[in-house]
Amino acid sequence: MDRTDLEVVHAVHQHGSLAQAAQVLGLTPSAITRRLAGLEASLGVRLFQRTTRRVSATAEGETLSLRAAELLRGFESLETELRERQAEPAGPIRLVATFGFGRLWLGPVLARFQAQHPAVSVQLQLTDRLPDLAGEGLDGAVWLWSAPHQRAGEWVSRRLAPNRRVLVASPAYLAVHGEPQSLEDLTMHHCLVVREHTDAGPHRHDHWALQREGHAEVQRITIAGPLSSNSGELVRDWCLAGHGIMLRSLWDVAHQIASGALVHVLPDWSHRDADIHWLAPWRAQSPRRIQLLVAALTEAFRSEPWRLVPSAARARPGSRRRP
Repeated sequence: MDRTDLEVVHAVHQHGSLAQAAQVLGLTPSAITRRLAGLEASLGVRLFQRTTRRVSATAEGETLSLRAAELLRGFESLETELRERQAEPAGPIRLVATFGFGRLWLGPVLARFQAQHPAVSVQLQLTDRLPDLAGEGLDGAVWLWSAPHQRAGEWVSRRLAPNRRVLVASPAYLAVHGEPQSLEDLTMHHCLVVREHTDAGPHRHDHWALQREGHAEVQRITIAGPLSSNSGELVRDWCLAGHGIMLRSLWDVAHQIASGALVHVLPDWSHRDADIHWLAPWRAQSPRRIQLLVAALTEAFRSEPWRLVPSAARARPGSRRRP
């Protein structure tokens, strides 16, 4: 049995006609008949029942046709992969990402990737809701959570980088209210709450779940404050303006911490629930351009470029406890 035999069985089963199968494969009906007869003789089973009007598969023919379809797809995928290895990757890549990370960190990486592969076009859509990737013709998503459980069997998920949320406040706020020295101190501070939608399930906004560096135990602290919003960017602006303490992803506030516009408070504590992932519809073989993109994303983010080396030399205003 060879590839042509598989193509004949699949075409006859699909079209229910020797003549149509012959036309699709570019063979003569007599060649199709000879192929089927030889295959049935070598297997010792009848694959198709033939009448003057139609050809219908037997149980054995159904089984072989299904396996033939799988094997033929495998042949095509292998041939495509081998061709792509010899040629410059080309074609569109359609992605979605969250607003903040997409703008600050993903956008520059995609621009560099496209410059390295000029025959590839990249289309990036920024959104706060994870869409149906396959249903909307998307190749993947760079997202702050892993695949939702209802999609776990349909999507592949690969962690690109860990994501820590850290506590920050402006020097002006700390100068007036003091810097918290323990989690319990947070209950006496103005805490700025981001009421963002997540795809990870229900999310409470009246407490922060924090872990100490090197410890697995999660401690939940009740927080309150006069300001909250569904916009992380707006809450960050409030924090910069001195209105309270914010819990925000390190990648989002790294530049402000480095410049001194924000101070990293309680640096031993962080919230770890939203690692950065590559999500994609499951497929037996991804195009080479997608494989190269995932490799580029992995390389770009594996070192967490937004992480800062702690600077003990920086002055920390308002380090007193709040009375």
